[in-house]
Amino acid sequence: MPDFPPAPALVPMTQIRCEVGALVSLGAAPAGERRYVPLGSGWARGPELDGELVEGGIDWQLARGDGVLEIAAHYVIRARDGALVEVRSEGLRHGPPEVMARLAQGEAVPRDAYFFRTLMRFTTGAPAWQHLNKVMAIAVGQREARTVLLDVYRLT
Repeated sequence: MPDFPPAPALVPMTQIRCEVGALVSLGAAPAGERRYVPLGSGWARGPELDGELVEGGIDWQLARGDGVLEIAAHYVIRARDGALVEVRSEGLRHGPPEVMARLAQGEAVPRDAYFFRTLMRFTTGAPAWQHLNKVMAIAVGQREARTVLLDVYRLT
């Protein structure tokens, strides 16, 4: 058995709250149901990124036959100084069928009852935020009826 060095640390970066629109299904595709959710207003609050979400983002999803939801969200945060930061967030959401059915009905479900994780990358041309172009972050998500809440941790 190999001897692993200590794991990289996770540093609290920001919390993101985003209003979500109604789910739009494109129907059954070869790999599962292809769908998307329009992303509306929201905010990012935290020690390393603080601002407002720019309306118009999209959360593309693939509902696979094994019950896993593949997520690929793409949106923009306007930092307090006006800088625009592109966010790309890809991950998975899954859990016991009864929990996922409750989520689909808009019920409040504790986030520890299911798995919702994404890997986040950032892109910006703003000089004050260039460091974000080199960041990878992990988000722990919680889906509510009309919102998504993400706790974002920078990977060191």
